[in-house]
Amino acid sequence: MVTNDIFILAIESSCDETSASVIADGKVLNNIVATQSVHEKYGGVVPELASRAHQENLIPVVQEAISTSGISKSQFSAIAFTRGPGLMGSLLVGVSFAKAFAYSLNIPLIEVNHMNAHILAHFIEDPKPNFPFICLTVSGGHTQLVLVKDHLTMEVIGETQDDAVGEAFDKTAKLLGLPYPGGPLIDKYAKLGNPKAFQFPITRMPELNYSFSGIKTAVLYFLRDQLKENPKFIEENLADLCASVQYSLVEMLLIKLKLAVKEYGVKEVAIAGGVSANSGLRDTLTKLAKEKGWNLYVPKFEYCTDNAAMIAMAAHYKYLKGEFSSMDVTPLAKMKI
Repeated sequence: MVTNDIFILAIESSCDETSASVIADGKVLNNIVATQSVHEKYGGVVPELASRAHQENLIPVVQEAISTSGISKSQFSAIAFTRGPGLMGSLLVGVSFAKAFAYSLNIPLIEVNHMNAHILAHFIEDPKPNFPFICLTVSGGHTQLVLVKDHLTMEVIGETQDDAVGEAFDKTAKLLGLPYPGGPLIDKYAKLGNPKAFQFPITRMPELNYSFSGIKTAVLYFLRDQLKENPKFIEENLADLCASVQYSLVEMLLIKLKLAVKEYGVKEVAIAGGVSANSGLRDTLTKLAKEKGWNLYVPKFEYCTDNAAMIAMAAHYKYLKGEFSSMDVTPLAKMKI
């Protein structure tokens, strides 16, 4: 029997995962996720199809989250939801449901920034980072270095100026003929290849910023030239190509991370977001942290990709501060930390 005081239902619907989670006094009780497979044949997320799938999945996902939590609807203290950033149609589904549910129960709404939540996924389970810490947040839509001062105070100190690293993985995978989502497949084949087989450019941007569009173009022209001489070049060198691309992308991420740690004098380091599930990034960062004497925090795989448990955790801290939303709140496709 749960005897905690603060019960929050959280909803995540920013892209192509429909998720719901219940948190009880800061302890996540479950994390229900429905993944959409409809986008695979299109080579990327189709916004209209994503929002339709959210409409189909949301009620069953919420019902499962409530039923497996042991918490009744009448016990909820608040309903949390992702306000942004994300796909507008997908966000609308989650926001509309959250507003209606909160209104029917006469309880507060809590809006959550999706990117803040990725960082706060580190507080779902132990070990938890100490403040301040630097978080490398890497996903399909964002690549950021964030100085985290407390649960609700964060500052972006560096970010990509064009493609996010997740986009670079997926776009390169498409050039290699791999199906969507291509990022995990590059990671899979990279384990079998030589990361030094081919050299791709390491883009250097001012200060702590990133750029990943150049490597995609470099791979495009490299493959074009090689395929003229050998039509089976990709097929014969797939593992080495994946390993080389992954090596370059990871190097770009870590060059700036090292600079950030040195500049801010912070040795508490974390990674978050979907790309933090990449084994090449995890392994290389783990070795680097050991060499540099950093305290490194890496979330469980289930908390790397989009999920409602991280929304619930962010909502818990906002509830403690009394940060609630009004019923006229609307989603935001773009939303800064």
